[in-house]
Parts: sequence; C-alpha cells; structure tokens
Amino acid sequence: MASKIVRQLRGGQITIPVEFRRQLGINEDTLLRMTIDHGALHLTPVQVAEAGGGSAWLRELYDYFEPVRQEIRERGISEKEVNADIDAALKAVRAKRRTEQ
Repeated sequence: MASKIVRQLRGGQITIPVEFRRQLGINEDTLLRMTIDHGALHLTPVQVAEAGGGSAWLRELYDYFEPVRQEIRERGISEKEVNADIDAALKAVRAKRRTEQ
C-alpha cells in the first residue's frame, strides 16, 4: 500500500500527490467520495452517470409551464432576461422576509 505524508493548507485543504492522481485516474473534473472509517480518511473517485428518465414530478412541473415558455419565446424574450427577472423577484422576496424578521 502506497502512502505519503502531506501537510494541510490553510482552511484544511490538502493536495493529492500527482502519482496518486495518475494511478487513480483523477483529474480536475473527477468527483471524490470522502469517508471516515475507524479514524481513517478515505477518498474514492466516483463516476456520475446520467440519470435515466428524471423525476416524474419535475417532468410534470416542466410540462405544466410549457405554455408560459412558449408565450415567452413568441414575445421574443430571451431566457437570460427571464432568469434576470426571476433573480430580481427572489432578491426582493428575500429582502422583504429579512425586514419582517
């Protein structure tokens, strides 16, 4: 079993030695599962697969709002504009809730 001594950086970050990354096929896009087992920290690369079909309730919600999305497209409003309006509305609601607390 290979082992190395590493020093944590400020904030608890550590660097995985390059030899270990190569051996495990870890790159900048690799997700890692972190587990504590009997006082030992284990890091395991994980593969994320596309979920088939998705969530039924999310599909139902998406379909419910299709007429609204169609109307927005017909009016020539961009998705970026819609998202900006949604963000502004959320910001206003959150600000209102903070003042009420």
